[in-house]
Amino acid sequence: MTDLADRRDPDPVYQPAEDSRLLGEVTREFVDRGDLVLDVGTGSGWVGSVAADEGATVVGVDVNPHACREALDLGVPTVRGNLVEPFRDETFDTVAFNPPYLPTDPEDERDDWQETALSGGESGRAVVDPFIDTVGRVLAPGGDVLLLVSSLTGIEEVTDRAEANGFHVEEVEREKFPFERLVVLRMITQKHQTD
Repeated sequence: MTDLADRRDPDPVYQPAEDSRLLGEVTREFVDRGDLVLDVGTGSGWVGSVAADEGATVVGVDVNPHACREALDLGVPTVRGNLVEPFRDETFDTVAFNPPYLPTDPEDERDDWQETALSGGESGRAVVDPFIDTVGRVLAPGGDVLLLVSSLTGIEEVTDRAEANGFHVEEVEREKFPFERLVVLRMITQKHQTD
């Protein structure tokens, strides 16, 4: 496998599609003026820009250096890094994530940035699971996590993992397509949910 920084893709940044639009609509509903928002896997920066349009202060994070540049060009300050790892002392009111969620056979994976943006490994949860395990560390008290997942990923498995990490999970939006159902899950801490 080549070093990620040396990849040469003809189209190295995932562009907004149905999943991005759905997450953007939900983000618009849950973000308030003055909120601090983290757009994980920001890609083009589109979801982050939606939050910024609502008056939030937004930071993006992405492993793809091309995505970092494109998001910055769209006005979303972006850090190059994996999931929430770059953030040590910051907490966010909302964390939004449209992860790579497509189940992919390892033999079919390509070594390019589009594959990184789309492939969730064999289960579809290779990136979702570590995100759920670590996102609580950067979530402000009373904050929300907005996570887009597909029925191909196993919504129940994602929900179970989030609950095991102390979150209450609710499905706040869904859209059906011929081969999958996309949902946005809102994850809130159990303490916040009971307040």
